[in-house]
Formats: sequence, structure tokens, C-alpha cells
Amino acid sequence: RPAYPLADSDPVETIRVHMEMTGKSQRDLATLFGSASRASEVLNRRRPLTIEMAYRLNSVWGIPAEAL
Repeated sequence: RPAYPLADSDPVETIRVHMEMTGKSQRDLATLFGSASRASEVLNRRRPLTIEMAYRLNSVWGIPAEAL
């Protein structure tokens, strides 16, 4: 299981690092979030993560909730 930095964690950076480490693409994130525009907006910091997005990142991708 990968280690995630928790101190002063930036949720978007955490998502990006996880995607890089696991070979996931923005398309995979779009599938998880239900929309390509939503994934793009989150990665470009134009849309904040919702509780539902954080839940999916945690339950499906295994990113610790504390890091989000």
C-alpha cells in the first residue's frame, strides 16, 4: 500500500500522485466522478472535492480519507 503525506496535504496533489503511482488517467478519474468536465475542474482546482467524490476516491481507489 503506498504511503501518503498527511501534513499540509493538498487533496488535488494527493490525487495526482496516486494517479501517477497507479497508472490511472484523467479518463479513469472522470469515470469515477461520472463526468470528464468534473474531473478536469477538480484537477485544475476550479471545483472543490465533494464528500461523495472523496468517498469514491477512498472506497474505490483506496486513497486515505485523511489525505483528501
